[in-house]
Amino acid sequence: MKVLLINGSPHANGNTALALQEMIKVFNAAGVETELVHVGNKVVRGCIACRKCAEIGKCVFDDVVNELAPKFAAADGLVVGSPVYYASANATLIAVLDRLFFSTKFDKTMKVGASVVAARRGGLSATYDELNKYFGISGMPIASGQYWNSVHGRELGEAAQDAEGMQSMRTLARNMTFLMQSIALGKEKYGLPEKEPWIGTHFIR
Repeated sequence: MKVLLINGSPHANGNTALALQEMIKVFNAAGVETELVHVGNKVVRGCIACRKCAEIGKCVFDDVVNELAPKFAAADGLVVGSPVYYASANATLIAVLDRLFFSTKFDKTMKVGASVVAARRGGLSATYDELNKYFGISGMPIASGQYWNSVHGRELGEAAQDAEGMQSMRTLARNMTFLMQSIALGKEKYGLPEKEPWIGTHFIR
């Protein structure tokens, strides 16, 4: 089992990182391989809908998104962490995710996804919902914990004092590990669900 974790905070060792590190401890104890990539301090432009990725097999902007693509392809699970800005995820992270999910054409079905959010006070559930939409559109089961996957803290390191939040991270990691292992056994016995040819429609046809 392998999990890719993406830290979307500008702070490499901030409260988002503390939440992800708490999960990593549980993953590693269970024998799950982990890799944490910090993207929140990168200069990343948003998708321009050029669709060149369909021709060249990767995003036309050769940055951290193309570095993440093979790591994502090899992973059994993806954890995305973000601080809350105006009840939304960090814009840099959203640019990364838009381009990463759109430019990668490998089958993401049954890779397990989980989102983790950190905030001083509010906007957590809105950001949590925003991040989960990437998994939902990709056939990726969404791992849950004992609450919405969030921690509280304003100053760097304060999230470590959020006992319930840290417990939620550990519970999430255990649940995610179980889900990945169960899916692996299911794929071995039953394979992936059958897929119909995609029917793409819009409101003028």
